[in-house]
Amino acid sequence: MTGEMEMRVPGTLLPLRLDGVTFSVGARAIIRGVTTTLEAGSRTLILGSNGAGKSVLLRLCHGLLQPTDGVIAWNSPELPGGPRRQAMVFQRPVLLRRSAIGNVTYALRLAGVAAVQREERALEALRVVGLEAYAHRPARVLSGGEQQRLALARIWALHPEVLFLDEPTANLDPGATHEIERVIAALHAAGTKIVMVTHNLGQARRLGDEVLFLHEGRLVERTPAERFLKRPDSVEAARFLEGELPW
Repeated sequence: MTGEMEMRVPGTLLPLRLDGVTFSVGARAIIRGVTTTLEAGSRTLILGSNGAGKSVLLRLCHGLLQPTDGVIAWNSPELPGGPRRQAMVFQRPVLLRRSAIGNVTYALRLAGVAAVQREERALEALRVVGLEAYAHRPARVLSGGEQQRLALARIWALHPEVLFLDEPTANLDPGATHEIERVIAALHAAGTKIVMVTHNLGQARRLGDEVLFLHEGRLVERTPAERFLKRPDSVEAARFLEGELPW
């Protein structure tokens, strides 16, 4: 831990430290005493069976939920009222009743980007995700995969330090999944930290550098992705990979 603290870069969001984080609803503990640190660089995938607490942990990290107990702390917290330096994309993206480019320019306006720069940045983002030809099409008539790419275009335009993804390719066909994975890889290559929940083990192989494995709300294992998928350290993870735990 001492080495990690010495390597911090002042002013950056990361690392994100979780210390004894618990989240309960009534008497039910969904996340149980999770302690870990998310550093810049590596792509972190959160795996586990249904009900393990994966999406809840992601929302806690993003700030949509507050822990019942424990501490979640960024290296350099975002300023109230300032531009967001971390973002989240859900299974079903939330899009405005505007054109594709209108969705991106609106996000740029909220981030305080000057009006003269918004359209150019929005078009660049749409080019990256392969939606430039659909710039003036209503966002809500796009296919599921195209809508997810539009959500990622908004992220690209904002250049966040950290991106949380909650099963962004769930229910998409292989072609749409490939396109989403291409954009996620491009975001990572451009310097955005990726933290992602997925049920797709093939996707974990393609996109993951490390795996956080949750079981019944506890962080059971944190392992490099390649090793996790071949030789997990825990009995629970081995059972999960063998299909013995419900997905």
